[in-house]
Amino acid sequence: MAACKLMGGLSVLVVGAAEFSWSARRPGFGRKVRSDVSLRENDFVTMPLRRVPAELAAVPGTVRGRPPREGPGQETLPSASAPGTRPSTTPASTSPASTTPALPARIAFRRFWPLSKGLRGRLVLVCLCVVVAALAETAAILLFSDLTDNALQRGSLDAFWAPAAKWLGVAVLGAAVGYAGNSLAVWVSERFVMRLRARVFDHVQRMPPDFFQRHRQGDLLSRLTGDVEAIEQLVVSGVVGAVSSAFSAVFYAVAAFWLRWDLALATFVLAPLFWLAARRFAGSIRSVARDERVADGAITSVVEESLGNVVLTQAYGRESAERARLDREARAWFTASVRGARLSELYERLVEVIETVCVLSVIGLGAWEISAGRMTLGQLLAFAAFLGYLYPPIRDLGQLGLTVTTATAGAERLVEVLDARPSVTDPASTPAAAAARSGPAPGVRAVPPSPGTLRFHDVSFRYPGAQDSAKPALARMSFTARPGELLIITGPSGAGKSTVAKLLLRFYDPDSGTVALDGVPLHQLPLGRLREQLALLPQETLILHDTIRENIACGRPGASDAEIVAAARAADADGFIRALPDGYDTGIDPHSARLSGGQLQRLAIARAMLRDAPVLVLDEPTTGLDALAARRIVTPLRRLMRGRTTIMITHDLNLAPDADRILVLDGGRIVETGRHEELLTRAGGAYSRLHRSQNNAALDTGELHLPLSDDGRPLSDDRRPLFRDEARLSGEGDGRW
Repeated sequence: MAACKLMGGLSVLVVGAAEFSWSARRPGFGRKVRSDVSLRENDFVTMPLRRVPAELAAVPGTVRGRPPREGPGQETLPSASAPGTRPSTTPASTSPASTTPALPARIAFRRFWPLSKGLRGRLVLVCLCVVVAALAETAAILLFSDLTDNALQRGSLDAFWAPAAKWLGVAVLGAAVGYAGNSLAVWVSERFVMRLRARVFDHVQRMPPDFFQRHRQGDLLSRLTGDVEAIEQLVVSGVVGAVSSAFSAVFYAVAAFWLRWDLALATFVLAPLFWLAARRFAGSIRSVARDERVADGAITSVVEESLGNVVLTQAYGRESAERARLDREARAWFTASVRGARLSELYERLVEVIETVCVLSVIGLGAWEISAGRMTLGQLLAFAAFLGYLYPPIRDLGQLGLTVTTATAGAERLVEVLDARPSVTDPASTPAAAAARSGPAPGVRAVPPSPGTLRFHDVSFRYPGAQDSAKPALARMSFTARPGELLIITGPSGAGKSTVAKLLLRFYDPDSGTVALDGVPLHQLPLGRLREQLALLPQETLILHDTIRENIACGRPGASDAEIVAAARAADADGFIRALPDGYDTGIDPHSARLSGGQLQRLAIARAMLRDAPVLVLDEPTTGLDALAARRIVTPLRRLMRGRTTIMITHDLNLAPDADRILVLDGGRIVETGRHEELLTRAGGAYSRLHRSQNNAALDTGELHLPLSDDGRPLSDDRRPLFRDEARLSGEGDGRW
């Protein structure tokens, strides 16, 4: 009879242990939103020996249902440079295959941990919920043991109600704590991701144009998404996961020792094998994780570039070539993904073997103890449950090391971006300025309403990364542009024309010399306030994926509808806008076929008018426009330029006759300066050679001749912006014009 009871008990134990082992390894069970964030739930109400694997530990290979994408680093602000000098830009990779020095996990954690400021209180509450949930599970197992020995084996219904009521109370407590902790954990996790992504985005927005020439856009997108999420695994989910696994392991170990210390000690001998297995696989998984992230970024880049140039792809029949590019990058991703999956699977199977050895050891020793009468069936089942609950947290602590390894691979990629320094330092963001918010900081000049006098004095500049032996983009350049004056800068390709605009907008600082606005060097002006004084019409019309109204309003955020309409009227854009199906609410995007090139340029002019800046920079305003479209933007341009300091960069000499002054550049130097008629009289001069190379037939038509006022007076004779007068007369706007 005793043998039958023993065999029956062992059958229950084996079935229960098998059920536990299956449930403990089910991937994704109990995971919420972020697959690595969930709390233990008390599942003993429905299945005594079934463990719900719901620790907050980060599980390698799962970030929102896909392999982990490494993470970022805490932004390091650029160090202050000497006034007027350009700080060096840390070279960043130009190739997806580039590598950075291995980043230790502790360094990555310390770098990003400050971003959790303001979230740590909630993080502590999550950890407390984890502890309470683990205690609830421990209590449930002990209650199950009591129920087995006193109610089931004795067949006493009276002995059932008390432990059953306690069990129900523990289940309710576990459910409530699980819900609260899980919800709070998701909130903390997503808030951290939002904060980190915003920090990285702000940093990238401050980088100079050459940074984006060195980095593929798709790769940057990959770092802003997957890599940021992987850092969350390291800083938030990793912390909670470590607390969850550590406390759970301690509670279950203490309970197991309390039941039978000798049996527990015998089974714990195999525990170090989990740590050894994780340590053995960490290096390989780290390498594969980085390869996979790099390949993922390359795929994103290929897709982004191909879709962005789909017209060119179709026009030149490059569909097969683009598919070949995608296949090439996809093969690299496939190789890394398969290798990573094999490593993870091998690790999981090895852990399963270790767990099986442990469970069989318990069953064998327990059977011996029961047969000797030194242990009850309920105690053995409870001990097996504690052991079953103990090994997964130990295993998860080992897996947490692999997760950290994977996350640091992403941290390396993001730190590479964050360690790149902006080419210019904003004096308003220096510690001296931050410490003197109540008054002007040393070296920071206030920006009063600017008349708009621009001055280049002995300016030389070489682009970052250029060899010292290379010719400078600008060499000892000096000129002055005064309010109301139109200054045209022309010359052959590569002469340095666009470089002048980049220095004016302070995308870069000169290597030597000074660029000043109204006598104040640009590096002494707060960067945001400086750029409020300038309006740029770039060579390519920049269009947002938004409505026409918002595209115009980005010239001055917060502008009223009346001001937006007034700007569109002054740019001769109101008519075609109202003809569209949704008028100003019509959606457009950079590849929109709704509007012609000339119409898009008039939207850009309306945006510049709304900005109402005293200094105007026009970069090839007629590029890409046919003669008719170019003629249609002449009147809006004339309205825009009147009363403003205007620097027009152009190779189109049809725009030159009405300029107050023309600068001819060659090799980064000013080789000629004067008015149109004066320069034409210099036989053999650089300007006359450029003029002769133009289409004489188009020049003779005078289609693009730009008179600056209807009565023929020079622009400098009337300093009042015509656009402001029109807005005031129409009664529209808020009076700022």
